[in-house]
Amino acid sequence: MTTAAPADSPPGPQRPRSRERWLGQPELVAAAILLILLGQSWISPLFDSERLATWCTVFVAVVVQSTPFLLGGVLLSAFIATVLSDRLLARVVPTRNVLAVPAAGIAGIGLPGCECAAVPVASSLIRRGVAPAVALTFLLAAPAVNPAVLVSTAVAFPGQPEMVLARFSASMATAVLVGWFCLWRGERLPLRLPTLAAEHGTGWRGYATAVRHDFIHAGGFLVLGAMLAAGVNTFVPTHIVDTVAGQAVLGILTLAVFAFIVALCSESDAFVAASLTAFSDTAKLVFLVVGPAMDIKLASMEAGQFGRAFAVRFVPVVVITAIGSAVLTGWWLL
Repeated sequence: MTTAAPADSPPGPQRPRSRERWLGQPELVAAAILLILLGQSWISPLFDSERLATWCTVFVAVVVQSTPFLLGGVLLSAFIATVLSDRLLARVVPTRNVLAVPAAGIAGIGLPGCECAAVPVASSLIRRGVAPAVALTFLLAAPAVNPAVLVSTAVAFPGQPEMVLARFSASMATAVLVGWFCLWRGERLPLRLPTLAAEHGTGWRGYATAVRHDFIHAGGFLVLGAMLAAGVNTFVPTHIVDTVAGQAVLGILTLAVFAFIVALCSESDAFVAASLTAFSDTAKLVFLVVGPAMDIKLASMEAGQFGRAFAVRFVPVVVITAIGSAVLTGWWLL
């Protein structure tokens, strides 16, 4: 006959406590600084390289150009996450998602900002219950159809209002078509939902926490994308681009790849496009439509925000749709 163990009997064997992680971010930074100090004799000659100096210049330019817009987007994102009520969102966003997608594209006109700003805003909208397809439509439309971008395009292409109309039409078509595609895919699109904003708390403390969390998270991927963009800008020979400028199809594909790689701000890319005089107007339009919709830094940020599996499927769809919309619009208007 077995007897029950007394109530005060010692507990059974317990799992050993896991060791606290001793190698964190501060330790890695300190180790990197120590390595640089100890290796000055072989690191210093690297900075005499002209290409490395160019890489540093391009890298800093991309980061400095993008960071203010990213910060603006993060501030707006935190406002949406901590202040905007679900009731207000329900009143603003159409109940039928098939209509909400073009409505989100039109709403993008009212947010003057760069593509970096749109990523945290779209993430915040998804956290607040907006359908991912609707939020992603806004992400694609806002950097490309807002008044600041259209005005800069008009200034860069004086006497060519058709270029402004073509950019607006092709960019809006890209955003809406991709939004409807995401709506059609539904749950089959492997979107990693962002962390709920409620974890940040409420009030000013919650707002500050949301800003800090989103800025650090998105900023890391922005830096990674800027490093890649600077590398390609520096080490890819320019004569490769020049040899295909006179060929229609290759010229379009070249400027599409160029727009994806150089990662320019959508409010300044029109001046770069206008300087590419060897290319056709349709190829220039492809450059203006693909860049704000998808580039290296955007792909990196979206992979960090929504998951790598999502980015692998989303990025090619956006690029192909942007090229197709620009080519058809250019054939019609230009």
